[in-house]
Amino acid sequence: MAGGNWTAQNKVRPGIYINFTGKGNRNLTPGTRGVLAGIRPLSWGPVGKIMDIDAGADVTPYIGYSITSPQARFLREALKGTDVTGGPTRILLYRPTAADAAPASASLSGEADGVKATALYPGIRGNDISVSVTELVDEENTFTVTTLVDGVQMDQQTAKTGGELKPNAWVTFSGSAALTATAGVALSGGADGTAADSSYADFLTALEPYNFDVLVYDGTDSAVRQAFTAFVQRVSNQEGRCSQLVTTGAETADSRFVINNKVGVVLDGGEVLTAQEAVWWLAGAEAGAQYYQSLSCAVYPGAVDVVPRMTGSQIEAAILEGSIVLSEEFGLVRVETDVNTLTSFTPDVDEAFKKNRTMRCCNNLANDIYREFHRNYLGKVSNTESGRALFKAAVLNYLLTMFGKGALRQRPTGEDVDVLMGDAIDSIVVNLALYLADAVERIYMTVTVS
Repeated sequence: MAGGNWTAQNKVRPGIYINFTGKGNRNLTPGTRGVLAGIRPLSWGPVGKIMDIDAGADVTPYIGYSITSPQARFLREALKGTDVTGGPTRILLYRPTAADAAPASASLSGEADGVKATALYPGIRGNDISVSVTELVDEENTFTVTTLVDGVQMDQQTAKTGGELKPNAWVTFSGSAALTATAGVALSGGADGTAADSSYADFLTALEPYNFDVLVYDGTDSAVRQAFTAFVQRVSNQEGRCSQLVTTGAETADSRFVINNKVGVVLDGGEVLTAQEAVWWLAGAEAGAQYYQSLSCAVYPGAVDVVPRMTGSQIEAAILEGSIVLSEEFGLVRVETDVNTLTSFTPDVDEAFKKNRTMRCCNNLANDIYREFHRNYLGKVSNTESGRALFKAAVLNYLLTMFGKGALRQRPTGEDVDVLMGDAIDSIVVNLALYLADAVERIYMTVTVS
């Protein structure tokens, strides 16, 4: 099914086409968010494919290290959430192809044409693998072959020849020669290589069929950043699958689809994260925040300071340019205000769209109604007065759910939803009038003392 924006009722593909316009402070939505997508050079894992990782899952099969390891810090930060919101429920992670990447390997027999063990994936993690071959006491010429990673047993099988060995989650075996006992052979030669420039375009191509809420880019290449920006804008505006990009160095993006992080942090363990490294936390927090939640004043768990520290005037200037600023107060690191890089306003895209809570509302509304229309209405309901009334009732009920969550400041009624016959016999036009509630961020108080 197609989706996106519309200017005239001339679409060819069946679908739902949604325009968002500003009028005062009104705006929209419900649904569950939580999908974060990103690309990361790794030392283990499948190359050139999207890995769909559920929050709470063991990440070792995907990146070769446990979630507590230094190599998994970017995922650990992404999954933290804040003191008021959760983190992502899923991460779509992509390992790029890399020039000069190589898998570790070793001969188990000491002979070039003997049995060979090769790491399942390229990368330096393969150098931490070893394989031992031990002869069974009660069965002549039969051996136990054990695969270990960092000295921990990961697989064990029994065989007489290399041809009988089966691949496991860490190594593959080649050669059919008879096995011989060895105390343990370490694999070597594994190399990460350097990520190819083309791999970022390959990632966007691979990601396009997936639905996601936030895309993260932690690099500094302006051409890649612009490509990511164009991508989220295109899939949001032209395909109806709305999302945002979280990155750094995008102060001039001037887009409601781009969130720019300005500051790094110091973690309670003493680790210092640059602004680029901290985008994984911010991206995860933005993905996990629901349509009725704001990250303004939300706490970054485990962070105790910011780098660099900014003055009040510097913070104000950064916010006005459209950046997320992290600041420390009372030993806690917080988001100053949850904004995106939009700075040029129009009657249709006004200041309300600068707030990421507004964008979450708009994105959820578009994505949820897109899904609902596809599942229950497209090709199933007649374009009659009663059919349109059915869709109106579904939309109104959806909006009432939003109101119950505190996303709207005014209870919607039937007068706020119009479902009309379109220009063509198979089209409808939906008009919504909604009044969005934002989180309280400023309190102006007058105290009279007598």
